[in-house]
Amino acid sequence: MALNPFFLQGSAREQYLIQDLINEQLKIYGIDVYYIPRKFIRTDDILREVETSKFDDNFIIEAYLDNYEGYAPGSDLMTKFGLRLKNEINLIISQERFQDFITPFLEGVQTGISDGSIDDYEIDLTTRPREGDLIYFPLGQRLFEIKRVEAEKPFYQLGKTYVYELLCELFEYENEDIDTSVDEIDRVVEDEGYITTLTLDNSSTNATATATLGGDGMVGRIVLNNDGYDYVSIPTVTIADPVVGGGITATAVAITTSIGGVYSVESIRITNAGSGYTATNPPSVTISGGGGTGAAATAVIVDDGIRLLTITNAGSGYYIPPTVTITDDVGPSIGFTATAVAVINSTDGTVSALQMTNAGFGYTETPTVSISTVSSTGIGTFVYNETVTGSLSGTTAVVRGFRIRDDISASNPPYELYVAINSGRFSAGESIVGAASSASYILKSYDDNSHEESYDTNEEIETEADSILDFTESNPFGDY
Repeated sequence: MALNPFFLQGSAREQYLIQDLINEQLKIYGIDVYYIPRKFIRTDDILREVETSKFDDNFIIEAYLDNYEGYAPGSDLMTKFGLRLKNEINLIISQERFQDFITPFLEGVQTGISDGSIDDYEIDLTTRPREGDLIYFPLGQRLFEIKRVEAEKPFYQLGKTYVYELLCELFEYENEDIDTSVDEIDRVVEDEGYITTLTLDNSSTNATATATLGGDGMVGRIVLNNDGYDYVSIPTVTIADPVVGGGITATAVAITTSIGGVYSVESIRITNAGSGYTATNPPSVTISGGGGTGAAATAVIVDDGIRLLTITNAGSGYYIPPTVTITDDVGPSIGFTATAVAVINSTDGTVSALQMTNAGFGYTETPTVSISTVSSTGIGTFVYNETVTGSLSGTTAVVRGFRIRDDISASNPPYELYVAINSGRFSAGESIVGAASSASYILKSYDDNSHEESYDTNEEIETEADSILDFTESNPFGDY
């Protein structure tokens, strides 16, 4: 049987009256919050998963806080990764206010981007608040993510609903692009998320060096016959004294490497080629110390090579070894050009030593030694949310902060840059260039682990596990 037509189940005027009363109550007892809609930057076309999103709009709306006793009880959970804070709040907003003052600005918003182009589909943000959007709660200065929207509570008074109840949980930042142009909001996420700290240097000078020629009977190169094993530190290389009176004893250093957790000698570099040796009676080369055994090498004697490389200016700003070039001042049929590598001091960016891999031979005049230049002096100021690029690695990232250190010294360059959403790994010694600011500085070093949780013990657990289970030699669980 149909309803009695003489009794109204909620006229439009009655519904308008209830909506007006609710709006008035919200304005009296509510607080102003920021509604921040989520826009998708990149999605997985197969799983339809959001890979990257951004929040660059904000709308102020009054809301009633339905948590008179504080955050929802039981929202702090102890997990295997430590204590997880899941503070929850419930907010009530007016449907009419949302649809009249926020919906018009969201109509037609394109939110899907795939492979660098905008998709044809649109995410409907116009009818109600969406799960995944953010609410900035000014009283606690926190961002909350909308986990559920309840649109039918109270349940159809006079045949209509009037409010949205937003069930919100503390937002867990995952490198989303948040730039609302509201300083109060943007500062909340400035130091959050997985941030890489780049230590930058703003000055550099080029290193210089000279060569000293030797005469007859020099150690031109050292051939490694056996690389040995079980070295735990760098062994000492000793070259026997020359047989000719007045000669100079040659010196060299060992370079070690690790393969499968076992250290061995990779090569031997000459630091002084000496003089007074004979090809018919080459000196013995002894490799000792370092905890290992088995390494052996033989010296090759030459005439008229480079005996010594001397650093005249250690330079600065070198955080990767520069290239050492020695000019070819020997005849193509009578000699061989010397080669050398640079050793740097990573704490202050200077060239600490030049070591010869081959002293060459057949030089008739002193050659020129050139050390590759470093990036120019740092300039400019990076701006928040701009993209920076590494000049060598091509890695890109988004700026989250830029500051001058308060402990400036030779080992602590003056600037630190905080970036997120890295596309790869940066390389020490390259220039970091800002796309918007054009700022450019030399990268000394960077730290991937600068995002710290007070209860995060993953790294400590991994370190302890490595000392318990050693897979380098055999499987501790047995072989099958």
